[in-house]
Order: sequence, then structure tokens, then C-alpha cells
Amino acid sequence: MILIKRVITYGTFDLLHYGHVNLLKRAKQYGDYLIVGLSTDEFNAKQKHKKAYFNYEKRKELLEAIRYVDQVIPEKSWDQKIDDMHKYKIDTFVIGDDWKGKFDFLKKEGVQVVYLPRTPEISTTQIKSDLQIKQEDD
Repeated sequence: MILIKRVITYGTFDLLHYGHVNLLKRAKQYGDYLIVGLSTDEFNAKQKHKKAYFNYEKRKELLEAIRYVDQVIPEKSWDQKIDDMHKYKIDTFVIGDDWKGKFDFLKKEGVQVVYLPRTPEISTTQIKSDLQIKQEDD
């Protein structure tokens, strides 16, 4: 019997950029099968208090086109993570280090928790800010 190591990460992945791809590539290195919990539009609006530029379906399509991603599931609430660890038989939970310590509770579920350093010079927030400045200059 071949054991497959399953990895999961979560995010909005709006305005997909090389920092996102870098995170996904590094996450995939922790296992054989990478699942991405993609924040739904409703979750972003009601619980994260933000609006993505692209809707859920477009962001899902973009993620599915990345070779490191094996499966995309909807992230509908903060509370689903424990259930996801069991439902998808997750071995490793990976997320950016700006969340350091916030998901340590998943270790009690038998899951390795890894906080990866962000790609320092890029973020969706930075892109949106830069575009706003450019529009004001035009």
C-alpha cells in the first residue's frame, strides 16, 4: 500500500501573483497531494471583511491551472479547518508566516503545522496599493 502525504493550505488567492505560486510550490514540497482551501466570496465578505477582485469561480479556475495544486475546496468559515484535517486525511497544514502561531491548535489533530516565510517584495495588498497610486498619477 502506497501512503500519500496530503498537504493543505488556505487563502483568497486574489490577483494571483508569483508570491502565491511560490507559496504553493513550497507547500507541495511537504507532500504528494496539495489541497487548497479557497475562501468563498461570502466568507471573504462576512468573516474576512474584504472583497476579492475575481469571484470564487475565476480564482478556483486560476488555482486549478497551477501544476502544484491537486484539488481546490471551498473555505466557507474559519471553523472548518479541524473537520477538513480529518475529512481529507491531512498530514501537513501550510500557511504564510504572517499567521504564525494562529493554527497551532491543529497539532492536536495530529497534523504538522508549517508557517512559510512570505515572498517579501510582493502581496495582493501591495499590488492594489500600487495600482491605486498609478491611477491617481494618470
